[in-house]
Amino acid sequence: MGAFLLGFVGQFGKQTMSQARMTSMESRYLRGVRWLDPSRDQESRVNILLQEGQIKGLDPDRSQLPSGLSPTPGEHLILAPGLVDLYSTSGEPGYEDRESLAQLTQAALAGGFTQVVLLPQGQPVLDNPASLSLRRQKLLSLPSPTLPHCHFWGSLTLQAQGEQLTELAELTQAGVVGFSDGRPLMNLTLVRRALEYLAPYHKPLALVPVNLALRGNGIVREGVTALALGLPGEPVMAETTAILAIIEMMTELPTPVHLMRVSTQRGVALIAQAQARGLPITASVAWMHLLLDSPSLYHYDPNLHLDPPLGNPDDRWALVQGLKEGVISAIAVDHQAYTYEEKTLAFAESPPGAIGLELALPCLWQGLVETGLLTALELWRALSLNPLRCLGLAPAFSHWILFDPQQSWPVSHQTLQTSARNTPWWQKTVTGRVQQILSFATAVSPSSQSMMD
Repeated sequence: MGAFLLGFVGQFGKQTMSQARMTSMESRYLRGVRWLDPSRDQESRVNILLQEGQIKGLDPDRSQLPSGLSPTPGEHLILAPGLVDLYSTSGEPGYEDRESLAQLTQAALAGGFTQVVLLPQGQPVLDNPASLSLRRQKLLSLPSPTLPHCHFWGSLTLQAQGEQLTELAELTQAGVVGFSDGRPLMNLTLVRRALEYLAPYHKPLALVPVNLALRGNGIVREGVTALALGLPGEPVMAETTAILAIIEMMTELPTPVHLMRVSTQRGVALIAQAQARGLPITASVAWMHLLLDSPSLYHYDPNLHLDPPLGNPDDRWALVQGLKEGVISAIAVDHQAYTYEEKTLAFAESPPGAIGLELALPCLWQGLVETGLLTALELWRALSLNPLRCLGLAPAFSHWILFDPQQSWPVSHQTLQTSARNTPWWQKTVTGRVQQILSFATAVSPSSQSMMD
């Protein structure tokens, strides 16, 4: 299988599968590569021998090297576990004009994500075992059906409408990774019942903490920017009251809950308090909320219309600090593709959401690691190890990525694997690119056995 893995190398542009296969077959001996091991909170420098899309040797002696193979400087490269996206939305089934499942999976690999978890949205909604089977059959028909490994959230309610619980036992038996509607739930009685019914299944319940009544028609974070732009603001209390209600229910029903799309300073503080009380609550933040805030909206770019809206500057700094302190466990891509026609509208009329699978790692590296806000290990932990922990899955990785944080490339149709273009980085240059997806040869073990399948 190693020779079949994609190698995203070279300069700009898409590769055909045959080109990628030829690239991964080449032998390379890289010297001084930066090795990140988030499971042991360690990093080091290693020399690596690559052959046929596999890591054949770590710090090999000369006798292991193919004849005539010269070492190549690799000090600028990073070797680390494949990334895990906690939640994103596939256009397929039902909205293939936005993005096909094949495009999403190729975009995930191009961005270094070897595991993705897809929300139940689509036609049909994933609210029964047959819908799960349909998605799995579509995966099997793809050119590379095993990478990335796709998990699926089962819808908590029928049609994800928030009115009636799905058959949780049937979906659990069918193999969903957890339950989420991917949207706010207003019926608190239903949330309470979900906490009761899910307790014996040991599946995560992911909730979007937004009080829709308090949100009203808000589309940007309430504050000075909302007033200056003349756009309706969404108050912080729309998030915090929802978090408080969930925490109060968890006090009596301590079923593990994951809070999605946390976006406010006050929300981070409430989650920290709940965790200090010992409640089994984890949280994640969508990646763009760590890099951008409400002043970024002055150009009315509809690609910055997100749900929840970008926070004010104090919110963004609190999210970064919450991630650093472990209050927020994971970073999610929350990739949502839309057609050009859907997104090219006035800001308030455009649908919220942006693509990000190919952009998250380079932009986060430049915005957080290069600026010193996070260490490389802190970022990698939030993008690989902790998403699996939030899902209750074993922190094991069979695929690794070779990342060049110095390679610049333009964001365009020629360089993206997806046909969607709804991103504020469209036709801009970003720095940092995944070079190759790798696996370990069976005869070779990395320093951390816990990171291997």
